[in-house]
Amino acid sequence: MAIIATGGAVRLTGSGLGCPTWPTCTPDSLVPTDELSYHSLIEFGNRLMTGVVGILALVVFVLVWRIRRERRDLFVLSFIVGAGIVAQAIVGGITVWTGLNPFIVGFHYVSSLALVCVTAAFLARMGQPPGPRERAVPAWYAGLTHATSAVLALTIVFGVLTTGSGPHSGDADAGRTGFESELLEHVHAWPGYALLALTLVLVIAAWRLKLPTHGWVLALLAIEVVQVGVGLYQARNGLPVLAVGVHMVLAALAAAAMTLVVLRLKRPMAAPQATADTPAEASAR
Repeated sequence: MAIIATGGAVRLTGSGLGCPTWPTCTPDSLVPTDELSYHSLIEFGNRLMTGVVGILALVVFVLVWRIRRERRDLFVLSFIVGAGIVAQAIVGGITVWTGLNPFIVGFHYVSSLALVCVTAAFLARMGQPPGPRERAVPAWYAGLTHATSAVLALTIVFGVLTTGSGPHSGDADAGRTGFESELLEHVHAWPGYALLALTLVLVIAAWRLKLPTHGWVLALLAIEVVQVGVGLYQARNGLPVLAVGVHMVLAALAAAAMTLVVLRLKRPMAAPQATADTPAEASAR
């Protein structure tokens, strides 16, 4: 989440090429030099955040290594996070090398958001016992939840395309996708409203049926309500940078909450009860 927030700050302040090279900041210096502007400090701060998160991911991976046989799920998730952060750093470098190509910038955001979902899954599974799982909700509810997650993904994709056609390119000389920005705003809003309606149905059903998803699906609905409000505000006020940044972070929060809702569709299977031996069986042994 911190990487997404600082990455948004880089883009929204026009600091995308504050460090014009990668992996160093300039051809001759790893860190910003006195000749560079404050944009280089913002860009370099985002790069440092990636390093901090990478170290934390490595520590988690080492700790999980000791229990990799008992908790294969946590081991795989921690590996994906660590490898994903390394891949993200490389994608960030490609973004700089291509002069902030809007499609690569968009992919950079989506892949960061995917890592947020993986870390959310890790935190959710960390507090649950290992072993097989069984569905804890009706089949129709599980299907509706997966459909809602697909609509959320569609909303995010159109949101990325909308941003890629808008004014916040990350640098004055960076190109845009060339798509019609105003049209994309409406196309982005349509699945957003459908997402809100579907989530409301999930909340009502979870409350009436007392399903284990009720807490997180309610949190998802709250995030979406705020997100819609921020989206309407920024669209009607010329896309102020702070509102756009909040919109980006809220999208990542919504994806994380949706991940937890999906994981709540199943629960660990109860261990079979051991039956007591009859006196005849005990004597036979």
